[in-house]
Amino acid sequence: MAEGVVGMLILKLGSALAIEAVKVGTGQLCLEARASSLVRLFGQIRDIKEELESMQSFLQEAERFKDTDKTTASFIKKIRGLAFEIEDVVDEFTYKLEDKHGGFSVKMKRRFKRIGTWRRLSLKLVDIKLKLENLDRRRARYDIRGIAIEARSSDAHCRSTDQTSHFPTEENLVGIDESRNLLIDWLTCDLQQESVISTVWGMGGVGKTTLVAHVYNSLKIDFDCAAWITVSKAYQVQDLLKQIIRELQKSDLKGELRVDIVDMEKRSLVEIIRDFLRGKKYLLVLDDVWGVDIWFKIRDVFPANSTSRFVITSRIHEVALLATGNCIVELKPLEEHHSWELFCKEAFWKNESRICPQELQILAQTFVDKCNGLPIAIACIGRLLSCKKQIYSEWENLYKELESQLTNNVILDLNIVLMVSLGDLPYILKNCFLHCTIFPEDYLMKRKRLIRHWVTAGFIRETQHNTMEEVAEGYLYELVNRSLLQVVERNESGRVRSCRMHDIIRLLALTKSNEEGFCRIYDGSGSSSAENTRRLSIQSANIEQLTLSSEVHLRSIYVFENSLTIDPLKSFLKSFMLLSTLDLQGAKIRKVPNEVFSMFNLRFLGLRDTEVEELPKRVGRLHNLEVLDAYNAKLSSLPESVATLKKLRYLYGATDPKAGIKGVVAWTGFRVPKGIMHLTGLQTLQLVEASSDTLCHLGALTELRTLAITKVRREQCSDLCTAIMNMSHLVSLAIMAISEKETLELEDLCLPPTLSKLEIGGQLDKKRMPQIVSSFSNLNNITLLALAFSKLDEDSFSCLLELHGLRALWLDKAYEGKRLHFSAMVFPELRLLSISDAPHLNDVLIEQGALQSLVHLTLTDCPELKALPDGIEGVRTLEKLYLRGASKELTKKLQNKEETNEGDECIKKISHVRRVTVYP
Repeated sequence: MAEGVVGMLILKLGSALAIEAVKVGTGQLCLEARASSLVRLFGQIRDIKEELESMQSFLQEAERFKDTDKTTASFIKKIRGLAFEIEDVVDEFTYKLEDKHGGFSVKMKRRFKRIGTWRRLSLKLVDIKLKLENLDRRRARYDIRGIAIEARSSDAHCRSTDQTSHFPTEENLVGIDESRNLLIDWLTCDLQQESVISTVWGMGGVGKTTLVAHVYNSLKIDFDCAAWITVSKAYQVQDLLKQIIRELQKSDLKGELRVDIVDMEKRSLVEIIRDFLRGKKYLLVLDDVWGVDIWFKIRDVFPANSTSRFVITSRIHEVALLATGNCIVELKPLEEHHSWELFCKEAFWKNESRICPQELQILAQTFVDKCNGLPIAIACIGRLLSCKKQIYSEWENLYKELESQLTNNVILDLNIVLMVSLGDLPYILKNCFLHCTIFPEDYLMKRKRLIRHWVTAGFIRETQHNTMEEVAEGYLYELVNRSLLQVVERNESGRVRSCRMHDIIRLLALTKSNEEGFCRIYDGSGSSSAENTRRLSIQSANIEQLTLSSEVHLRSIYVFENSLTIDPLKSFLKSFMLLSTLDLQGAKIRKVPNEVFSMFNLRFLGLRDTEVEELPKRVGRLHNLEVLDAYNAKLSSLPESVATLKKLRYLYGATDPKAGIKGVVAWTGFRVPKGIMHLTGLQTLQLVEASSDTLCHLGALTELRTLAITKVRREQCSDLCTAIMNMSHLVSLAIMAISEKETLELEDLCLPPTLSKLEIGGQLDKKRMPQIVSSFSNLNNITLLALAFSKLDEDSFSCLLELHGLRALWLDKAYEGKRLHFSAMVFPELRLLSISDAPHLNDVLIEQGALQSLVHLTLTDCPELKALPDGIEGVRTLEKLYLRGASKELTKKLQNKEETNEGDECIKKISHVRRVTVYP
């Protein structure tokens, strides 16, 4: 996608020209060059920028034809190569122009040397411009298609982030009823049969994973434990066993699987799985299996004396034959009426009726016919059309684009669908999509990490009404809505927490990424070259086999191999002084290579989950750094020089989670330098240790969206409240006292209306509780509240009932009252309620109409609780009930250890709850 490369380059050229404006305005330009070489260089940059701007609209149209026209393809490839050359010149120019390190004599010598550099770079740009002009003339001479120069205008409404709030729902599942019912019967019937293997097979994109995911999510709470395992083609048995354990840990409410499996051998892993599953009823899904060998390698891992249900999905018929008896579902393309139903639901999701207008029905049927029943193709086309005006001419133009790349009576190739979908995206969204190919197969991409990557890569531009982060999140949702990304998990507010790329989409996107020089994947399978690409994804520790040459000009390196150590990394990084992104998340390093601190262009430094213990003061040389992510590293403090990083937007650092505390900040923070107030562009500061100096300066950070602070003392609360009241954009706030016994005086705290997440760990003054709660009771956006050690009683808790928008409430060691009373209509949006370590709680009353959205209720370590909450039978939305550490009397009743009328009545009250878990 050359127009994506060119579009980003135009923005970079604009930034370079902005430097000229600053230097002219401050009189620095004459100091940098006594001759006119620097002025000429700025002139060449301006000329190149104008040339590319005039070419950009043509490239947008040309992309549609390059796969079917060799002349166009050759032209686009050469444009992309020249764009990379221009970027090299601009980055070197910016690097040397902005380098101010050294004393006076060093700077003067550097200025004289640079006169020659400016001349060389200026001549280089003259040569590139000449190549561009010659290339354009040849294109015009041989372009037999006469591709229009004018770029088509696209609908403004489908570019708006306001249109990205639609998410696919279960009602969009069509044509799976019979298969779903069969699968449910096989998984739930005849429990006397210890082991049942069901298989679902069919062509790629036919909906195997969609069907099984729907059934899995419906039934998993009926099993003691469940695990979903997505199997890569290049799986290793040991890694697969670790994945099974990690998935089982998610449903391990009792904590039996809290083991460190990082360096564990296969034999130990097998024993852990066997011991955990023995005697249990469990469900295991193996998704996207490519060969029968995998089952024969792992089947003996599972104990025989258990009730086990396995579901295997595959594109291979031989794999489907692993099924027990006739427990095989073959998914075929949808029938015509189901294809039409799915198409209408996707194409007209914005219409309440979801009915195709009469004037579009013939053309719509033509689209559906071309998809030939393939659900993923139908969804892709439908969602693409949903972003078009419902006008015949608009739809006809899109159909012609499809038709021009298809021969008669050929089933629609998904590659074509993807190509047209990408062709309809603006170039920034195309870059965001291709960026997802850096992640390994089946990798869970976290929303926040993606957004940080996109922002620092320069893909995102702030708008008049939205920050870059808000724009980026809108782009993420748009990719989801176009079936290019799949949502895996959402948070309490319904926002995407993690997503992944469908394996078929990823395969096609990887091909596109390699073709466009966007990214190269290195997985250690033989020698590989990093030439002709800007981004490198390292998925092997053996980086010595990577071929490097003078032609390699990487801008981004992403590491997805946690065994990578410092020595090979140091020698490898010497070649990439113009790197802008270095994400070492999870790498086994204790020290950041010195080579990193010479990377003037670096914007993203990812040290999350590493063992880095210290940052040298040389980190202050990274003046362009926007993200410093050392979350869950070993940092305890930051050097003073961090305060000079004026462009820093995200600063993460926290270590050593404290056991037993959930829903509040449970990490040890780091100490920040005194000059923290100079980082006025910071949006995230997490997790900082409180000090008198720090609290006095936090108020200068008015752009903060996320603040987490720990070790707060009572006498510091006044300064903290004053600082927070300057943060008018704050969305997430976490405050942790220095100890459980410390009282936080927060009655003067006035929170901004933007706040949606509040976590407080520390005692609160009961008498002042109404005053404290009143400071955030009018926050319409607050959806999550977590309190620890707060010493709430019945009166102070009643103050919280005014928070009508809450969706999640955690009270950890926070409640000391005997009774909890939820009156009618309170907490109408609450989905999760967790109360733990309430030593005196013996009575919970839920009036009719209260907690009417509650899905998950957790009551732990409440030894005086002798009965289930009164009125729980009226909470019909409740799906999960978890009790641990209640009274022996209540525990026996629920575990059915004493068969009495009272026990039967107790169990009857929660008969509607699908998953009830009770531990002593």
